[in-house]
Amino acid sequence: MAKLLTDILDIEHPVIMAPMFLVSNEAMLIEAGNNGITGAVPALNYRTDEEFREAIKEIRSKSKGPFGVNLIVNKSNPKMQSQLKTCVELGVDYIITSLGSPEEVIRLCKPKGIKVFCDVVDLKYAQKVEQLGADAVIAVNNRAGGHAGNLTPEELIPLLVKNCNIPVISAGGVGNYEELQKVLELGAAGVSVGSIFIASEESQVSDEYKQACVDYGSDDIVMSTKISGTPCTVINTPYVQKIGTRQNWFERVLSKNKRLKKWVKMITFVKGMKALQKSAFSATYKTVWCAGPSIENVHAVRPIREIVDELVQAKS
Repeated sequence: MAKLLTDILDIEHPVIMAPMFLVSNEAMLIEAGNNGITGAVPALNYRTDEEFREAIKEIRSKSKGPFGVNLIVNKSNPKMQSQLKTCVELGVDYIITSLGSPEEVIRLCKPKGIKVFCDVVDLKYAQKVEQLGADAVIAVNNRAGGHAGNLTPEELIPLLVKNCNIPVISAGGVGNYEELQKVLELGAAGVSVGSIFIASEESQVSDEYKQACVDYGSDDIVMSTKISGTPCTVINTPYVQKIGTRQNWFERVLSKNKRLKKWVKMITFVKGMKALQKSAFSATYKTVWCAGPSIENVHAVRPIREIVDELVQAKS
């Protein structure tokens, strides 16, 4: 039987506070580590290597538990090499790879004892990263926030558990204790949970973004290709309804052009990320807030300690 996440990372509860672009920060990861779970932060949340290094050092000095970093490992991330070098040099506990081959990350991290977990959405890629030496796969299902997969948790988790020999960590569809237990019963070694932590006191996003997570629910989450060119879950605010969720015909034509699609995707990604950044930290009618269906479980802005307690303990 594959190890549970609690054994892999020596934590009390099998929960990763998922890395969230623009949302995750040092205070959140410190609170995660001090409350029996673990947290990861996207390296892209830091503009410079100096800021990234300072963040890692601060988390290490103040957190009782392990923490990780999410790396985008495809060519759209020109900072990948320097980010990986910093992670290896400073010795983070684990790396979560997304959107590309983890081969180089695994090769450099294995000798240092740094675990590598890889985002996957299907069996083919899960088996590929297992062959490369990944320590676990993160099964991104169709209930995940951000870039979701196509399969339900009930389809994806048993499929990977049956056909892979490394632990399967589920991402998507967990926002309360009952949902956590259900995923573990399907065979998952642990879960990666993000959206319920957006409306935390330690989060530094705008009060409007947090309140949106309180006010809206799972039925208000829609897929948009306008942010990064790849389908991404966002809250269906009046502004999102106004601009629509699909690229216009010209953007779609360019995205299909073999010569241009790489550059179009990169430009779309940069523009979309700037829009998200503006929405996340300021009040504007042009709001595009990224979140997943698990905001259904968010009913107030609370400290991470309380969110964790409710997630891992059955209601009395």
